[in-house]
Amino acid sequence: MAESVGDGKAHSIDTELVHSGRLGGDHAPFVNPPVVHASTVLFESVEQLHSKKARYVYGRRGTPTSDALASAISDLEGAEGTVITPSGLSAIAVALMAIVKAGDHLLVADNVYGPGRDICDRVLRRFGVDSTFYDPRIGAGIEALIRPNTSAVYLESPGSHTFEVADLPAIAEVAHRHGALVAVDNTWATGFFHKPLALGADLSILAATKYVVGHSDALVGTVSASGEALRKLRATHGDLGMWTGPDDMYLALRGLRTLAVRLRQHQESALRIARWLESRAEVSRVLYPALPTHPDYALWRRDFTGASGLMGVVLHPATPESVAALIDSLRLFAIGFSWGGFESLIVPTEIAHARSANPWQPEGPVIRLQIGLESPDDLIADLLAGFELLVPCEPPRAGIK
Repeated sequence: MAESVGDGKAHSIDTELVHSGRLGGDHAPFVNPPVVHASTVLFESVEQLHSKKARYVYGRRGTPTSDALASAISDLEGAEGTVITPSGLSAIAVALMAIVKAGDHLLVADNVYGPGRDICDRVLRRFGVDSTFYDPRIGAGIEALIRPNTSAVYLESPGSHTFEVADLPAIAEVAHRHGALVAVDNTWATGFFHKPLALGADLSILAATKYVVGHSDALVGTVSASGEALRKLRATHGDLGMWTGPDDMYLALRGLRTLAVRLRQHQESALRIARWLESRAEVSRVLYPALPTHPDYALWRRDFTGASGLMGVVLHPATPESVAALIDSLRLFAIGFSWGGFESLIVPTEIAHARSANPWQPEGPVIRLQIGLESPDDLIADLLAGFELLVPCEPPRAGIK
């Protein structure tokens, strides 16, 4: 089994990230755990086969590699246990399927990851689960949406496109009072900067593909929980036959070792660039919770210990062609989905069609930036050259699309 530092002393999260998930026994002398490729597990006897006491029984049910990663993520998230899935989206699916059933009502924040929203609208709906989307800033007001059959609340904080921060303790208090569980997508901050379980959530979801892996070369998802939520989670994870390739799990564990230094650098560079963007005439506002100008800054200060490298930028009205020219001209910001790697990324953002509880109509074009580990001076120079290509235009009149 995987072990934590194990000396009985309290350590900083930096130290835990380096030492958690280490394997004891025959693996103790090695810094990194073995990458175990396994399907069949052999037993010494029929008695052992039927005893149900063997730690490993089949590759899909766990290996030393998965034990090491799950233990380390549990330490990071402050959870009793963690399951590993093949992607962040599959982690969302497993988490939700673990806590809802046919006939249930699910409350979903209107700013969740788009494909996660599709799980609610397309998959869970087919199996008799009714979803209601709510204003991400609803807080304790969520009580007005609770029904007798509401079994769960699903949210992402901050939302990875519009960056609202949820009042998680208030939402969790209401949900628990009505017997509902709370699942939080914690990918933006990870357990390094945010602890949803400590703030009242029952399940914490990570697209470990992003900051945990950190190098844009593996797909991994995790869901962490404790108590009854963990029992349901493990049962559903096993029943669905979820499994992740050992090489991807190894890359996630290796990336986790440098998460602290990488996230601090992402934050330092992102803050500098966000402040610079706020000073630009081309920019209407910057969607980054660590800025004092962000409407949820006080909540972010209360519940988070840091910010990652992902932000949104609302430009003043400009022609679509010039926004595309800006993006195409950049040399250090690559165009690509996902985020959380060492490289900087940019994508145009169009999400008005994906909101239903409260319309989100920005005053101008929106771009999303992942601030990587390049020099912030170089990234600013890249953006500055791109801004010269913007062509202002009049905003659309009300009622005209």
